[in-house]
Amino acid sequence: MNFQVDHIRVDFIIGSRRISNFCWAFVILFGALGFFFVGFSSYMQKDLIPFLSAEQILFIPQGIVMCFYGIAGLFISFYLWCTICWNVGSGYNKFDKQKGIFSIFRWGFPGKNRRIFIQFLIKDIQSIRMEVQEGFLSRRVLYIKIKGQPDIPLSRIEEYFTLREMEDKAAELARFLKVSIEGI
Repeated sequence: MNFQVDHIRVDFIIGSRRISNFCWAFVILFGALGFFFVGFSSYMQKDLIPFLSAEQILFIPQGIVMCFYGIAGLFISFYLWCTICWNVGSGYNKFDKQKGIFSIFRWGFPGKNRRIFIQFLIKDIQSIRMEVQEGFLSRRVLYIKIKGQPDIPLSRIEEYFTLREMEDKAAELARFLKVSIEGI
């Protein structure tokens, strides 16, 4: 999602509140609860969940291992739900030609560095770089090259579905900043 006026351009970044994260958080939560309840059912010697039978499972060693996997899964699920609630990674990229400033804002984990805010001068921007790796784990990322700084990623790895979308976004941004495009 973009917002552009004559001299200001803002690109909003989604962060961790994506459908895939919600799906993984639910799957891990229900899987972990299933493991934990089967392990606990083997300890209690009765089925706590009717469709998950624990009669054939001995508490030592299978029940303990099931409980351990369930608790580990609950911790992972809790972590995913926290990142979703805090919306880690969301923010914006703001290009203000009038002030001559390029700003990056991202939300992080709670603490003293919860808000990540970095500013650069637009005159220091050298180019927009596209990195494309096709294959099983394809990777399409836009970077901005700044004098004396490492390349700064402007997008997530899985943000662009097609190469055409990525090229359009890079061309749009390069036209706005009046810089060249590198890559591909």
